Amino acid sequence: MGAGYRAAQTGDGNSSIAGFAPNRRRMLPAAGILGLGLVVPLGLLTAWTVAALLGQLPEQILPPPWVVFDTLLDGIQDGSLLSSTVTSLARVAKGFAVGALAGLVFGTAVGLSKNLRDFVDPLFLALSQVPTLGWMPIIILIVGIDEGLKIIVIGWSAFIPVVLNTCQGVRDVPEAYVELGRVLSFSRWSKLTMIVLPSAVPSIFTGLREGLANGWQTLVAVELIASFEGLGYLMAYGRQLFQLELVLSAMIVVGLIGLVIHGLLTLAENHLQRWRPETPR
Repeated sequence: MGAGYRAAQTGDGNSSIAGFAPNRRRMLPAAGILGLGLVVPLGLLTAWTVAALLGQLPEQILPPPWVVFDTLLDGIQDGSLLSSTVTSLARVAKGFAVGALAGLVFGTAVGLSKNLRDFVDPLFLALSQVPTLGWMPIIILIVGIDEGLKIIVIGWSAFIPVVLNTCQGVRDVPEAYVELGRVLSFSRWSKLTMIVLPSAVPSIFTGLREGLANGWQTLVAVELIASFEGLGYLMAYGRQLFQLELVLSAMIVVGLIGLVIHGLLTLAENHLQRWRPETPR
């Protein structure tokens, strides 16, 4: 143990268990970033609580935070909040899966082929300028207001950013990488899976995150308009009954789930980019 302990000593006479100091250095910046990220939410929560205690906010306009917290607990206990959350998650999962997969395939094809890009760019860019909810009247005429409407609208909202970012990522692959594939006589499939897609990962995941954010926003909007279940419907129901604590509870759940999914996508992106060298400090 003595030899291992001495080997872990630093040059200035301080000692640490081998491997502990680097891990601690990595943890401290992460803790600092997390702490900074909590400053604004905690500040707003404190201001909200103080204003409610002083009677500066009418409950009809903004219920006190403890009322919203009690509503959250009641929704969890009676199962209504969980049921609505599961319904909304299922809709987003289906719509996002369809839209993201189609966007990855189409964006990759457009990025690889200049002829295809010249052919579809004008029409696609024009269609992408129309707000997602602007397509709802046409889609309702075609598929009605059942589940198909939600899936199609959510899928379209995810499709557009995934296509744009995937196409850009594929086009930005360094020419040196492509030339290396030619030198090594890679097949088209090998160049796509070993060179193009790995190099385009950052841009692809940017599109996925934007697509997921669009999907969540569209979900709430479409459930507000044409649904009898889900978090969006819960918000509409609370608004109709002037129960703003119910609206805020659903909003909190939507925000937390979006934050968690964003974090999972970031972890997946970092995992897929392990081959990239770390930036020198």
